[in-house]
Amino acid sequence: MCGILGIAMTQTSSRLLRLLALLQTRRDWPGEELAQRLEVSCRTVRRDVERLRELGYPVDAVTGPNGGYRLHAGTAMPPLLLDDDEAVAIAVGLGGAASASVAGIEETAVRALVKLEQVLPSHLRRRVNALRSATTTVRATGPTVDAEALTTIASACRDREHLRFGYRSRDGSESRRRVEPHALVNRGQRWYLVAWDCGRSAWRTFRIDRIERVAPAGGGFARRELPAEDAAAYVAANLAGVSHGYRARVTLQVSAKEIGPRIPAGWGTVEAIDAHSCEYRASDDSLDWLAVRIGMLGVEFEIHEPPALAERFRVLADRFERASAAGGQRGGAPAKRAISPSTSAAIDSVGS
Repeated sequence: MCGILGIAMTQTSSRLLRLLALLQTRRDWPGEELAQRLEVSCRTVRRDVERLRELGYPVDAVTGPNGGYRLHAGTAMPPLLLDDDEAVAIAVGLGGAASASVAGIEETAVRALVKLEQVLPSHLRRRVNALRSATTTVRATGPTVDAEALTTIASACRDREHLRFGYRSRDGSESRRRVEPHALVNRGQRWYLVAWDCGRSAWRTFRIDRIERVAPAGGGFARRELPAEDAAAYVAANLAGVSHGYRARVTLQVSAKEIGPRIPAGWGTVEAIDAHSCEYRASDDSLDWLAVRIGMLGVEFEIHEPPALAERFRVLADRFERASAAGGQRGGAPAKRAISPSTSAAIDSVGS
């Protein structure tokens, strides 16, 4: 008899853990779907939900045609159920957060990491330590984003809830926006929100560090189809099209198919001319950086605009040639030209 009771208690405990894991994966769960996942009756699901509530998990009943349950934020943080891969991912993420671009998160991340490592099994701790010892993180520089604003936006994306905030554009102008948030995108040191701007009836990309006084605006919405493969691709395309102080138009002596994958995101766009050449367009506020980017593509090119870029190439070419000559003389080797005749010809043909 005791053995039968023990088996029943074990099965119930296992089912409670499975139910808790399901409730943590998404916002709302219909009761019938939970019953199907757990292979029990709806009545058993109701009893298990009551047991979770007794253990301190704030599970709400959701009204509606089908009814259901929702695990919401309570007054205290209940234990989370993590599998091995999730535990390792969180530990590695917390380690990287110490040098992240989110303001004020460094110390908090370290405290959370210490707590997590105290309870990690030895085999998981070895995996985390291996990843940490082989990984170096470059500390973020430049503007940081507010952690609370980031979580507010993320929650609105998840729950499909409107947001309202103040926004400062690149030229310094300020405006109030009401949006349907779609997704957050992290690109190194920058965070972006992809959203449908209700006031402008168009998709927009917002830099999070330029958002102020963000708050839920209430009201749900149906998810719209994004005009891109995903949010990251949409942000990359928008950044590539941003106009800076200098806009370059260059012919590259290589096919668009070959050079396209070699151009980093945000460095510009290419359009095929024929099977052996393509037009490269890019912009930047620094002529030096624009010239270096073009040179780093590693192919022959012809500059069409702006004229100031061609002049900048001449200045840089002279500087590189002097450096090359000085280095060659110190090493006893003859000085070499720092710019090839074909590149010089490309510079001289600007405006063609």
